[in-house]
Amino acid sequence: MARTGGVEAAKQAVRERVWAVLERERLARFPGARGRIPNFAGAEQAAAGLARLPEWEAARVVKANPDSPQLPVRSRVLAAGKLLYMAVPKLQEQRPFVVLDPARLDVPPRKAAAKDSALTLGDPTAVPDMSPVDLVVCGTVAVNRDGVRVGKGGGFSDIELGLLVEAGLVTGRTSIVTTVHDRQVLDEELPETGHDFRVDLVVTPHEVIRTGATKRSRGILWDHLPDDKIASIPALAARRP
Repeated sequence: MARTGGVEAAKQAVRERVWAVLERERLARFPGARGRIPNFAGAEQAAAGLARLPEWEAARVVKANPDSPQLPVRSRVLAAGKLLYMAVPKLQEQRPFVVLDPARLDVPPRKAAAKDSALTLGDPTAVPDMSPVDLVVCGTVAVNRDGVRVGKGGGFSDIELGLLVEAGLVTGRTSIVTTVHDRQVLDEELPETGHDFRVDLVVTPHEVIRTGATKRSRGILWDHLPDDKIASIPALAARRP
């Protein structure tokens, strides 16, 4: 496994700082900020801002994270008639994604887009059975204007994207976006490793940032993954080199 301990410690310091700011300024809604992708105040406004962008208009297939602050985005995906992919938490299943087709749903988009409902209503899907993805929406703890993001520390966003990149379902034409509170945008360099990806767009309740990022996922970097992580994710364990 690659030695990334120093970078991970630096990332954790950034997380702790951002979580503390959001909690102190009462910008994190239930269930709080610490230890998770923060459910930030203004998530609905950020989702509305994303829905006004040309990248959104052009997208027919969207892959989104299951965290609470992106619920308004997932709801808008379904309401707009777009196909939605969402990862199974921790990629624990043989078919690590679920797909929701709004044409086949008989419940309102917001209800269907809630994590537990999506996992129940969505069809379990293996990577080879997925369609090419036009827009990826990811959750973030902190991000800068160059598109460097810090997640909550599990590494699953990197693995999800790596699987889709290796399958040719996410390419250089796929837009990668995160929605965050303005206070999660840091005007500083942020730590990153070789397996981290950058986002093309950062959308806050008050701003759209086009990062100009060129660093993309290179797929699964096996030497960055510990054996127990690989063993816990069936989609990785089945294809380990």
